[in-house]
Amino acid sequence: MYCPPRPQPLAALVSLLRTMARGDGDLLSLLPAKAYKVETGWLGYSRRSILIVNAPELLRDVLTDPSGIYPKNDLMVGALEPLVGNSIFVSSGAIWKRQRQMIDPAFSHMRLGKAFVSMSAAVDDYEQHLDEQAARAEAFSLDLAMSHLTADIICRTVFSTSLQSRTAVDVFEAFTVFERTCAQVELKRLIFDEPFANIPQHPVVLEACERIRHHLGDLVDTHLGARAGNYDDIASAVIEARDVDTEQGFTRKELLDQLGVMFLAGHETTASALIWAFMILSVQPAVMARVRSEVEAVAGDGPISLEQVRRMSYVRNVFKETLRLYPPITFIPRVAAESAQIGRHRVKRGAMLMIAPWTIHRHRDYWQHPHAFDPDRFSPEREHELVAGAYLPFGLGPRVCVGAGFAQLEASLILARLCRRYDFQVHDLQRVRPVARLTTRPAEQLRMTVTRRS
Repeated sequence: MYCPPRPQPLAALVSLLRTMARGDGDLLSLLPAKAYKVETGWLGYSRRSILIVNAPELLRDVLTDPSGIYPKNDLMVGALEPLVGNSIFVSSGAIWKRQRQMIDPAFSHMRLGKAFVSMSAAVDDYEQHLDEQAARAEAFSLDLAMSHLTADIICRTVFSTSLQSRTAVDVFEAFTVFERTCAQVELKRLIFDEPFANIPQHPVVLEACERIRHHLGDLVDTHLGARAGNYDDIASAVIEARDVDTEQGFTRKELLDQLGVMFLAGHETTASALIWAFMILSVQPAVMARVRSEVEAVAGDGPISLEQVRRMSYVRNVFKETLRLYPPITFIPRVAAESAQIGRHRVKRGAMLMIAPWTIHRHRDYWQHPHAFDPDRFSPEREHELVAGAYLPFGLGPRVCVGAGFAQLEASLILARLCRRYDFQVHDLQRVRPVARLTTRPAEQLRMTVTRRS
């Protein structure tokens, strides 16, 4: 069985020293070996204490949070606030409920039949671009390529317009700077800072956030005032949303916050998974052959329809297995707003509760051959092997990702069309190393060459 790249789990102290030596803020390398084995357990030593929660029945209690005592972790909120404000992704309590009530109607615009038209058009344009690169035998960044394609798709869905290439590159570069540099993923913050501390961000992070929000502002402004057209999309639905009590809509800043979440979460997470999927397919010819065989059996060499994508179960399982091994949201951190009991552990106020899809998806008690790439584990014949609650690439509970169906359809279409049309070669595979800061990415951008299939 093929086991794609992963950090080698080590003892807690050795993991800490390895992470400090690398100095790149990689939280995956910080995870000790016991994090992959325990149901719950304390992670190392820190001023605030960190409890990892792997057991499905316990993490479900934390993520559903019926008592409202496990809000989004303050470190994550502090990291994301300059980028998405106090939006639905980071807010809690009454503010989150108000935002969700206002935004829910907009989610109807994510109807998959309607969105599929935008997805297909974006892939049409991207295939023309890849044809040119293939003709030149030109190596390119797989990371940037997938970010550009998925950003174009979400831009067409949210704002009814394609994304300019220069804008896509600038957003990608700014987000990379943001993710690598934001203060909340610094090791010293994690270990030494008090809970709920106000942590200032580095100027370079604030500048990266400003660049991204500037581009989002340009997109939002096309839907406001005299420039507004007769739009029927997610952006227009969010603009029209009203508070049931005050009948007030979102301010322009709040629109940037809410639509920024949809834009960034709607493309960065899918792009992250697709990077890993194409890397794996490039070195697994048997898997690639099965993907192509299914695509050709279902759709031949003609246009691929929504119903045909839905029939491509193996393609879908390749993406699901990629999400298992490389969940885009590596960690779902919460904080104890008051003292609580989680399993056999008593946690104090301010303790960090670390729910890590990365370790849950690779836990030896929940998965057979947990580090191996095996799409067939999601087939109907092996459904009995799956442990309820042990697969959560889109989260769990009331805050589960509303775009899960969108992302799976989008990724399946991209995999089907690009695998049918191209051969892929990833360069310097021996150097590939996954890291986690806010999302799961390669430590260095992957370089790839494509050639047209005859």
